[in-house]
Amino acid sequence: MTQDLLESHKGGIATLTLNRPAARNAFSREMMDALSEALPRLALDPAVRLVVVTGTGAAFSAGGDVKGFARAAGGAAAAVPMSFDHKVTDLRARMEVARWLHEMPKPTLAVIPGPAAGAGLSLALACDLRIAADDAKLTTAFSKIGLSGDFGGSYFLHHLVGAAKAREMYFTGQVILGDEAQRIGLVNRSVPAAALAEAARAWAAELAALPTVAIGYMKRNLNTGLCGSLAEVLDAEAIHMVRTFETDDHKGAAAAFVEKRPPQFQGR
Repeated sequence: MTQDLLESHKGGIATLTLNRPAARNAFSREMMDALSEALPRLALDPAVRLVVVTGTGAAFSAGGDVKGFARAAGGAAAAVPMSFDHKVTDLRARMEVARWLHEMPKPTLAVIPGPAAGAGLSLALACDLRIAADDAKLTTAFSKIGLSGDFGGSYFLHHLVGAAKAREMYFTGQVILGDEAQRIGLVNRSVPAAALAEAARAWAAELAALPTVAIGYMKRNLNTGLCGSLAEVLDAEAIHMVRTFETDDHKGAAAAFVEKRPPQFQGR
């Protein structure tokens, strides 16, 4: 257990809170280890119908710990020196948290109260949906410290805002505020900072009430559509449509339609 990542559950919503407020919720080894453990577990938990990722205080996450980078660049020796290949393998393993957020069979929501920078922004982009305070600052930031970027931001940003804008954001490290982020499709919703908590709670409740199994298959279809062929998408849609015909949620919703009443999805 670590206090660097807080986990809470309510009404089918699992909330993971990055919790290093003094460092603007910058990543730590303990935080990443906790995320790596929590996300696969939540993905398989039938009681969880939505995963929310947010940050404590006035920030989402500053991403990597730049002070730690500076110490390493200054020659601070690691307890156990690592080879180049070991460093690559270690980083790649930690980056799996982005894949889990993107691919887990239930919706994921990033709530962005303030700065989301570098790998912190990448983590938010890995979620299916994003809601941000209108004054939250979003930036890739990597070029400002001479790094190339990690945690999938190159993939997610390209698909969200297009190739040219993604290159501009990566090359220049420009800062984009929440209201502008909504305009260009970087976040889904932007609200005044004072209204963020309530708006996020209301949206999370709506998402958790959806037919969770069908949402999981929708994610697979849409993810296939990002890079797959039309034939691959049609194959996925056919398989998943037949599977969802067999769910209790579909059968209950079909009966509700006939009886002219709202469906009540149970996530199975």
